[in-house]
Amino acid sequence: MIDTGKVTLRRQLHFESIDQMMADAEALVEAEKSGRLKRVGNWTLGQTLNHLATWMEFAYTGSPLNPPFFIRWLVRMKRKQFFVGPMPAGVKIPGVPGGSLGTEPATLEEALPRFRRVADRLKKETPTMPHNLFGPLSHVEWQAINLRHAELHLSFLQPA
Repeated sequence: MIDTGKVTLRRQLHFESIDQMMADAEALVEAEKSGRLKRVGNWTLGQTLNHLATWMEFAYTGSPLNPPFFIRWLVRMKRKQFFVGPMPAGVKIPGVPGGSLGTEPATLEEALPRFRRVADRLKKETPTMPHNLFGPLSHVEWQAINLRHAELHLSFLQPA
């Protein structure tokens, strides 16, 4: 296993829209299909897209995680940073197997349609659930937090 907090060869990404995120994901899919995709992290493209889809879906289904009050309080103090700045690599959620949710292996054929569907939903439909750390979010904030999350994980995949 690679310590993703120490990987230095990641791509620098910043998405302004769901469309930009989707265009990058589609470029990675084409690179994967043509054998040109390089991984500098631990997950396959299918696993990565599945993970991102899982977390995007939480905007509509709610997250099964319920962090303690002091964690929510600490994170909310840096709220703006999470919506505009990059997410840190290598962070693991304590007590969660694998360090996060939606990390199970997934093929590209399984994950890609799910990722496309939920990304399109996030683009068009206002989320209905509060965030498990930040509480109620606007549509723009839900998009921003998911774009930062996608920047983090897609940065470990490089089209050669």
